[in-house]
Amino acid sequence: MPTEEEYLQEHLDRGSDRLGLQIYPEPDGVENAPVVVVWPAMGVRGRYYRPLAASLRRAGLAVVVADLRGTGASTPPPSRSSRYGYADLAADIGAVQEALKPRLDGRRRLVLGHSLGGQAALLHLALSSGDSDLDGVVLVAVGLPYWRTYPGRRHAVLAMTQVIGATGTLLRVWPGWGFGGRQARGVIRDWAYTARTGRFPHLDGLDVEAALHGVRTPVLAISVDHDQYTPHETVDHLCAKLESAPVTRERLTIAGADHFTWVRSADGIAARVAQWSKA
Repeated sequence: MPTEEEYLQEHLDRGSDRLGLQIYPEPDGVENAPVVVVWPAMGVRGRYYRPLAASLRRAGLAVVVADLRGTGASTPPPSRSSRYGYADLAADIGAVQEALKPRLDGRRRLVLGHSLGGQAALLHLALSSGDSDLDGVVLVAVGLPYWRTYPGRRHAVLAMTQVIGATGTLLRVWPGWGFGGRQARGVIRDWAYTARTGRFPHLDGLDVEAALHGVRTPVLAISVDHDQYTPHETVDHLCAKLESAPVTRERLTIAGADHFTWVRSADGIAARVAQWSKA
């Protein structure tokens, strides 16, 4: 029998790109368990979320972890020829849900997004115009990196994000120098736009901000104390855009945890997700 850390590696072709999917064993003793698809933070490999997957499975949830485009088991790595941006990441969310449908019939379907993965999940809801079959979205350490929302270091955040954005444009790829891993210039362009304006850019001709106001899918939004990249205020700013969705907003203190390390101590978050999924 596979251990808690083992998974089946699968792939989903998306044009010239291939998304890596890590399919974990069903939780012990639970029939038709809700299925949680985990989407990572920028530049973070899906394998990093093995402790989270183990916690979710112990809480009675089935788990799939998807590598973001160009990261981990998803190929190819970003290059100067990579043109994708936020619209493509959002479309990947829907494509994975569609590919998993044979395993999801009759089961609750959740997405758990961390940082950029959570933004992509919300953009999927906005771009799907209410046609998404998700039963809920869990956001953990997911905010909009708007420079004005960072207490005490606003101008430093503005300078950092815009220098990264300009570098990605100049080099036609973000090399990953000290932040975010190697990224397609379109992803960095859209990310830098949100940091500068506090808004999502128009995607595929759609006013995403207006579309988010109409999203009705339930959302559980969790922020963690001592998160250097996504302080509570950035999460509040993002959640304020979800005017029609039932949003459960929670702030947690996890000893020694920050934007990334909460994954290693995720039993409490997993239990909360399991409880919320049945509400």
